[in-house]
Amino acid sequence: MKSISLSDVEHAVRTIADTVIANENYFSELDGTCGDGDFGTSLATGFRTVLGKWDSLDRSSIGPFLSTIGVVITSNVGGCSGPLWGTGFIRAGALSRGKESITLADRGAMLRNSMAGIQARGGASLGDKTILDALEPIAATVEQRAQDSGSSLLAVLREAADKATATVEASRPWTARRGRQSFTGERSGGTLDPGIVAIATIMQALTTRFAPVTSS
Repeated sequence: MKSISLSDVEHAVRTIADTVIANENYFSELDGTCGDGDFGTSLATGFRTVLGKWDSLDRSSIGPFLSTIGVVITSNVGGCSGPLWGTGFIRAGALSRGKESITLADRGAMLRNSMAGIQARGGASLGDKTILDALEPIAATVEQRAQDSGSSLLAVLREAADKATATVEASRPWTARRGRQSFTGERSGGTLDPGIVAIATIMQALTTRFAPVTSS
């Protein structure tokens, strides 16, 4: 199985940033149903700042690269989004210090560490209708496929993206128990969570834009 290089990670982060910025209005519209309506704008602001600092980001290894991005997001995005998304990047970076490439198993461990940080920071649990519910099937897929030496990175990415996308509708009936949407109580049932939608949208974008890189 092909390892994941620093260049691959850079490509992924760039894709995440481009996707968040392109969907700024859509994510904010979703947030407007039961939240403040600024989720898309806040997240896009953070990733625009990341792109503005792109050439000066620490590329000594994967860990500092991701951790620096996390700090930029945390410092430039207010509300709930900045600390949670920033923590995810910082915690992923903590497990990849000094590494110029990582395995799929490494990526699974990084995802779990990110989720633990997000959970500790926001107090959410699985089933609370937050980004954790979209990240869980992604992490589980990566962990499972990491045990199969015949799995291609693109195939794993596609499977994880499809499972994250399925969570969008699966979680629609749930009542939000954390985040801004939880303030509306039962009214959050029947609505889409913008964070879950964002993760699924990003994963599908990664599948599309990584195909030329990982299919070889």
